[in-house]
Amino acid sequence: MGYEIDFLPVGGSNGDAICVRHGNALIGHTIYVVDGGYAPTGQAIIDHLQAFYGAPTFIDHVVLSHADNDHAAGLISVVEHFDVGTLWMNRPWRFAAEILGAFHGSYTVEGLAKTIRDGYPLLAKLEELANSKGIPINDVFTYTQIGAFTVMAPTRERYLELIPQFDHTPTSYVKPVKGIVARLGEAIKQMAHFFETWGTEALEENPAPTSPSNESSVVQLANFDGRTALLTADAGPDALGRAADAAARLGRLSSPNFVQVPHHGSRRNVTPTVLNRWLGNALPEGSATRGTAFCSVGSNKPEYPKRRVSNAFLRRGYPVYKTNETWIGHRHDMPSRAGSNVISAIAFTSLYTE
Repeated sequence: MGYEIDFLPVGGSNGDAICVRHGNALIGHTIYVVDGGYAPTGQAIIDHLQAFYGAPTFIDHVVLSHADNDHAAGLISVVEHFDVGTLWMNRPWRFAAEILGAFHGSYTVEGLAKTIRDGYPLLAKLEELANSKGIPINDVFTYTQIGAFTVMAPTRERYLELIPQFDHTPTSYVKPVKGIVARLGEAIKQMAHFFETWGTEALEENPAPTSPSNESSVVQLANFDGRTALLTADAGPDALGRAADAAARLGRLSSPNFVQVPHHGSRRNVTPTVLNRWLGNALPEGSATRGTAFCSVGSNKPEYPKRRVSNAFLRRGYPVYKTNETWIGHRHDMPSRAGSNVISAIAFTSLYTE
């Protein structure tokens, strides 16, 4: 079964917009849109599908990895424009009854659900739009099957633990507060100079935590007749570790042919241990590659992916390609297309500032 995975640019800031198609002319094709970038990205997705995916009127699956605006906003235009088989997204207000005890105040279940929903207007808009068009909306938890993709994270239980910590939910007993010492430490690291060789790795085992919203990201592992692709969205070390546990239980934890660099190459989202589990241990310099890595990066974000991150992927046999101002595509057993872009992988960088 052939497949293609395209990462679209989303403008000056970081965000994700991914189009996927698999199948062939005999059996037909299945089309996915995973995340939609910012509002203007929606039209870019529509144009891309019309130009390169046969001008479809129907999309089998639209997947929102998590609630952040740089992933959700563009999907509104996509769902408006196309007939959609299923919209897959987690809506935190649906679980108000189960998380009521985590919040301050005298909320009723209905009041908490409304307050949370009001904090997520883009998700609410997607819900209203899907309902108006009769599109089913499904939750997205571990072991959910979305076409060729199997969801590896989050579990339903983990998602419920994270909701009270989200920025757009009300004040909670469990919401973390980042202290001034932690913020100062982050600022100092941004000014530091680092030097790496192939055999010395600056990637940290215990980086400052990424946000609870990012840790709620949907992690998906596809199997295209034996070739595999891992989509990570903005998942952090905790989510990626839990996803690896789920893949291991299925006997599917092995080096993928394709992998998305999490959260645009942030140094807080991967660790050596997590990468070793998913990609394999570091290889000797000059070894053959194991696969391909894509990273969605805004055109005004030259510091991404962080060099310690792209170096870490390259050590493990995954050259990293980034979007910036152009779309990039990975494919197997699919015809080449006019308009495909030829770009170079990010070179190993020894000296850098982060």
